[in-house]
Amino acid sequence: MGYPERSWWGWGHADAALDDAACHRLAERTLRPWLPIDGALTPLPADPVLPKPRLSPPPTLAGAFLSDPLSRAGHAYGKAFRDVVRALHGELPNPPDLVCRPRTEPDVVAALDWAASTGTPIVPYGGGSSVVGGVEYRGEGPWVSLDLSRLDRVEEVDDVNLAVRVQAGVFGPALERALEPHGLTLRHLPQSFEFSTVGGWLATRSGGHYATGPTRIDHFVEAMRVLTPQGPVESPRVPASGAGPDPNGLFLGSEGALGAIVEAWLRVRPKPERRAKATILFRGYSQSVDATRELVQSGLRPANCRLLDPVEAMLNAGATDGQARLMLGFEGPDAALLPSALEICRAQGGTEAERSSGSFRQTFLRAPYTRDALVRLGLIVETVETACTWSRFEALHAAVLAAARAAAPDRVALVSCRFTHVYPDGPAPYFTIVTPGRRGAEVAIWDEIKAAVSDAIAAHGGTITHHHAVGRDHRPWYDAERSPLLQATLRAAKRTLDPRGVLNPGVLV
Repeated sequence: MGYPERSWWGWGHADAALDDAACHRLAERTLRPWLPIDGALTPLPADPVLPKPRLSPPPTLAGAFLSDPLSRAGHAYGKAFRDVVRALHGELPNPPDLVCRPRTEPDVVAALDWAASTGTPIVPYGGGSSVVGGVEYRGEGPWVSLDLSRLDRVEEVDDVNLAVRVQAGVFGPALERALEPHGLTLRHLPQSFEFSTVGGWLATRSGGHYATGPTRIDHFVEAMRVLTPQGPVESPRVPASGAGPDPNGLFLGSEGALGAIVEAWLRVRPKPERRAKATILFRGYSQSVDATRELVQSGLRPANCRLLDPVEAMLNAGATDGQARLMLGFEGPDAALLPSALEICRAQGGTEAERSSGSFRQTFLRAPYTRDALVRLGLIVETVETACTWSRFEALHAAVLAAARAAAPDRVALVSCRFTHVYPDGPAPYFTIVTPGRRGAEVAIWDEIKAAVSDAIAAHGGTITHHHAVGRDHRPWYDAERSPLLQATLRAAKRTLDPRGVLNPGVLV
C-alpha cells in the first residue's frame, strides 16, 4: 500500500532529495552571495494524519481503491512550488477520500459510471507532476483521484509504420526501454520525463525534447482512445486526415475534464546515430536573441536550441562570466548542419565555448530536487513560461522582470530567462524567479508574484502557458485569452461528454 519509493510531499524519489547537509551547502555556496537567507531549515514532514475517508468504494471495484494516508496525501497535490510548500507544512485540508488505481479499461469505465451515478468528482491522475493545480480538487465534499498508472503496457511496436501503441499509464523511461530493442525512440523528454506518463503528456499537451520543428506531444499523436462518462471515443489510425476538425485535438490539452485518455498510437523514429553539439557565448543578450531568431528562421531545425541569459547560465550552468549561452544540438543527418548554425552565430558576435561535460543536463534534471531544498530554506522559487512573437519578446521580457521584482518582498529577486523552444515566428521564454520568503506566508507571496507576472505576459501578447497546461492556477488568464465562443463550445462539449460534471471539475470550464 502507498508509494514508499516516491516522495509524497516533494519531487521524485524520497531518497534522492537533498539531505540537510546538502541544503546548508546550497545556501552557503550558491545563494548567500545573491540573496538574504537565514539558513534555517524546515524539517521534513512526518507521515500525514488525515481525516477518515467520506466515501466507501463500490463493492465490485473495492480491490482497485486505496484509502491509506500516504496514498491519499501523495495524490492531494501536484508538484508546483505552492504544492510542495503546503505539503511540507502538513497543510492537506481536502485530500482525496479514495485513490482509484484501475488495472483495465473496464475498471476505468466502472469507476466513471460509479462517479457519475453518485455525483462524485473524479480527477484523472498520471504521474502527478502537474505544476498548475491540475490534479487537485478545490471544491467541497468528497472526491476521488483516478490514478491511471497501472494501465502501463506498451501494447505493440509497429516497425513498418514507425508507431507504437501504448497505454496511458506508461512512464517515459518505460516507453523508451520498450522501443530500445527496435532501434526506435519517441524522444519526448520533458523535465518531468522520469515521473510523468504518456496520458499526462497528452492531457496537458506537453513540450518535450525537440526545441524546434515537432516540439510538442501533439505532433507525435496518430490516434487516441478516450473513455468518457457517456462512452468511448476513438480516433482513426491514419497518417493524416482532412475529415472535419481533428478528433484528437478535442482531447489533447483537455486535462481530464472531458474523458480519461487510456491509449494512444504515437509516431516514433529511428534513434539518431549521429549527434553534433556546441555552446555559443554572447556578450550581449540582445545579440544572442537575434542570433537565435535568425538561426530558426534560416530553415535549420536543431534538436536543441536553448538560449540561457546570463542569470540562467549562472544558476544552472555554473557560469560566472556574465555571458548568454546558446546551447545547440543537431541529430541524425542534420548533424552535418552544425557548421552552418555556427556561422550564423558568429555573424552576430557569438564565439564557440570549449566543450563541456554536460553539467547543464544534469542540473536540469536535478532542478526539481534543488527547488525542494530551496523551499526548505524558506525561499520562493518557481517558474512561469509563455510564448510570444519575436517582435514582442523584448517588451515582454522587460515587463516580466519588472513585475517579478516589484511584487517580490523588499523588491529583491533573481529572475532568469531561457528559451525552451523556438519557432520561426517566436520563442517560448521560461522565467525562473527566486526570492526570499516570509515563513508561513510563502504561498500568498508567490500568488501575488504569479498574478503580477501573468498580467504582464497577457498585456504584452504572450500566452498564459506554452507547455505547462492550464489547470486551476492559469484559469483566470486562460478565460481572458480564449474567445467567448470557444468557451461556450468547450462548455457544450463538457455537457455532452460529462453531463454530471464529475470529471476534474474546475479545469478548462
